[in-house]
Amino acid sequence: MIDLGKFNVLGINVSAIDYESAVQQVVEAGRKGEPLAVTALAVHGVMTGVGDREHQYRLNQFDLVCPDGQPVRWALNRLYGCGLSDRVYGPNLTLKICEAAAAAGVSIFLFGATQEMLDGFAENLGAQFPKLQIAGKRASKFRHLTVAERDELAAEIRSSGAGICFVGLGCPRQEVFAYEMRERVSMPMIAVGAAFAFHAGKLAQAPPWMQRLGLEWLFRFTREPKRLWKRYATTNPAFVSLFALQKLRLYKRHPEAGVKPQSDVLFG
Repeated sequence: MIDLGKFNVLGINVSAIDYESAVQQVVEAGRKGEPLAVTALAVHGVMTGVGDREHQYRLNQFDLVCPDGQPVRWALNRLYGCGLSDRVYGPNLTLKICEAAAAAGVSIFLFGATQEMLDGFAENLGAQFPKLQIAGKRASKFRHLTVAERDELAAEIRSSGAGICFVGLGCPRQEVFAYEMRERVSMPMIAVGAAFAFHAGKLAQAPPWMQRLGLEWLFRFTREPKRLWKRYATTNPAFVSLFALQKLRLYKRHPEAGVKPQSDVLFG
């Protein structure tokens, strides 16, 4: 079990952690009813914080920022010698948390995506983990919520009896949601993005060899070129360039350089 703490990658404090430690912390917090904000960031997720000082602040308030992408893991290893042998991939983390939650008797809540996707996700989780209790699920409205709607949703999640809430709204909306709702629901909020689509059978995952080589972005690009071309054409080169400059000590951005958001209009 590995948890070496957090390390500055382009101004974002990323957790040098493995699956076992992340799962243990999430399930323990869920069992105790304690708030915990968790996300798994690939290159795009890190760069959302680099390009937005308020979002940098949000990400650096998270309890766990897992290295979802291989380049993020490589950055931890090459900048700080962390020696991580594997990333903590959001879709895999989701299944490992569900397995441990089922064994511990901690129920879950699913928030985000469409009703069809949620139903497929819940059905597949139930088939894979028969003892897993799904206390509730709510599809996204795909718009900004009013304060009353936010409070109603928080009350629904709390009253469901769930100990852990998975959030699938896409990056960075899911991180904003987890940041804003953590204290309101007093349970682990796990921002896992595409895990909903993957495990509902709506989106194909890259072959293992592409994942190992850090080429998952290429696989996803071939599936959704119109939606993803701009993201990968800008964020990937920017990450590599800034990482090289940080390695050479020519780029220094302190995690405390973020600006606390004055208010958030919650998307949900």
